[in-house]
Amino acid sequence: MSTTNGHATGDGSAALTATRTTEVNKLDRVVIRFAGDSGDGMQLTGDRFTSEAAAFGNDLSTMPNFPAEIRAPQGTIPGVSSFQVHFADYDILTPGDRPDVLVAMNPAALKANLADVPRGGTIILNTDEFTKRNLVKVGYAEDPTADETLSGFQLHRVAMSTLTQGALAGTGLGKKDAERCKNMFALGLLSWMYHRPTEGTERFLREKFAKKPDIAEANILAFRAGWNYGETTESFVTTFEVAPAKLARGTYRQITGNTALAYGLVAAGQQSGLQILLGTYPITPASDILHELSKHKNFGILTFQAEDEIAGVGAALGASYGGALGVTSTSGPGVALKSEAIGLGVMIELPLVVVDVQRGGPSTGLPTKTEQADLLQAMFGRNGESPVPVIAPCSPADCFDAALEATRIALKYRTPVLLLSDGAIANGSEPWLVPDVADLPDLRVEFATEPNAPDSSGEFWPYLRDPETLAREWAVPGTAGLQHRIGGLEKQDGKGSISYDPDNHDKMVRLRQAKVDGVDVPDLVVDDPSGEARVLALGWGSSYGPIGAACRRVRKMGMPIAQAHLRHLNPLPKNLGEVLRGYGKVVLPEMNLGQLALLLRAEYLVDVHSYTKVAGLPFKAEELQNVFADLITDLVPEGVQ
Repeated sequence: MSTTNGHATGDGSAALTATRTTEVNKLDRVVIRFAGDSGDGMQLTGDRFTSEAAAFGNDLSTMPNFPAEIRAPQGTIPGVSSFQVHFADYDILTPGDRPDVLVAMNPAALKANLADVPRGGTIILNTDEFTKRNLVKVGYAEDPTADETLSGFQLHRVAMSTLTQGALAGTGLGKKDAERCKNMFALGLLSWMYHRPTEGTERFLREKFAKKPDIAEANILAFRAGWNYGETTESFVTTFEVAPAKLARGTYRQITGNTALAYGLVAAGQQSGLQILLGTYPITPASDILHELSKHKNFGILTFQAEDEIAGVGAALGASYGGALGVTSTSGPGVALKSEAIGLGVMIELPLVVVDVQRGGPSTGLPTKTEQADLLQAMFGRNGESPVPVIAPCSPADCFDAALEATRIALKYRTPVLLLSDGAIANGSEPWLVPDVADLPDLRVEFATEPNAPDSSGEFWPYLRDPETLAREWAVPGTAGLQHRIGGLEKQDGKGSISYDPDNHDKMVRLRQAKVDGVDVPDLVVDDPSGEARVLALGWGSSYGPIGAACRRVRKMGMPIAQAHLRHLNPLPKNLGEVLRGYGKVVLPEMNLGQLALLLRAEYLVDVHSYTKVAGLPFKAEELQNVFADLITDLVPEGVQ
């Protein structure tokens, strides 16, 4: 094994330093994809590289891609797991369309990802896995490293498994356990190639395996071996540098969408003064919200892992009845199961935050892949007239603010709120500017404390409403003199008694709808730098990044285009109709078959151009760039520049 070049730090980690002179290529951005078998540790490898890029000061965006099967057969394409990281010296919006560098740990990883690598891109292969048996598994008749398959790429053949085992020969680990550290070898090599800091990774490994110090040291040795391989081999003659990004001043941390959403709920509890109860059932890709919130009991967070989806939302609604804020998290199939209880929340008019981290459907569908196909379910997926506000975050970091906004609406208007995240932003990560607590919204609520009947009965009428918001009063059970009845049967306006009167039902249905229609939503902001755009690119949810990146590209081509993004989907911004009618063409990319486009056409009678995709993967900026450019060209008369 090569010796480590570096100096020891206080915790025993070594800050590795280069001693060999190489050509240094300065880049403004790079996209790297780590790919291997689901047991090869690609998610950990990508996450660690991302963490070091964040610590270095780069802007970044990531896209983990998990196999849908819990444990697909080893070495097969269905079992390939990958992690893509895009890091740059400027503000970026997406994880990147195509990887500049592909690290493939076996033939399956190569075959599953090769089509995404542009000609001239770099491919680093673990040649130890390119055995005849593994090649046959994925349909390679010949070894692609020996024929013309990879002739258009910068190919690096590295025997990672063998080199890792050699580096760990003196540790006492068996061959199989030693070979499992090869992902750290790959991480070390890429850290050397891109001048990434190393101390943080070594510190992380010591902390992660604190109870197994021999495993920690083995991974560190493998990591150093990969770094030293790059430093000493003649195969790599060029290294690369990506300078830190010039971001707004402040404290940043790398964060995933699910973690940001959990932090937003913690902040909502603190800002409202209410206990938060998450009643939930584990489901991909929402389970990390439960995992994260369970760590924060010190902030008054209670987590209840229920026996099923229905019990989870029932517990959350019960918590709201008791004076806490009930939250439930799920994905599309769980929303279907929770629909009756959400309808109950609409009827009894209590705050409830329902987090739907959307995934590919229908039914079990594509559990680990992303989609935006639950919008119509969120809008209408309950019996009867059952309106609820719907909002959607646009990026991993934005999930924090979206959680606060969902809570604000739920508390102010006494209503369930659907928050539509999705797998792309839930699992993806980016730098998050940690907000000043003083800047967070005041979400405190006032509970009813005394009878409010307009007559002389001295009773409490639970359905008397605030004339501005139409929200009913919220009384904590057990408050003296405020005995009242709520439930799923229709209630008499004001008094709250069970009522089957037709006119009363008509009135209550319209009041509940008017309450949601009256939710205060900010006007839609349009980004139109030139003021001359005739095409508006509209989006919602995680399409924000690809749409924004595509608009940047189109503008660089000299074509004007406007961009706007919707956070509030029900109710919609009051100026939306005026905005839509102000452009010759409105294009709306969605990861569904045009659900929001359907709603906008019906509401505003505007011919929205729907561009759809349901492939389980986010849009690419390149494909949207072509769509936008074609629409702009079609609107310009022939011969006019």
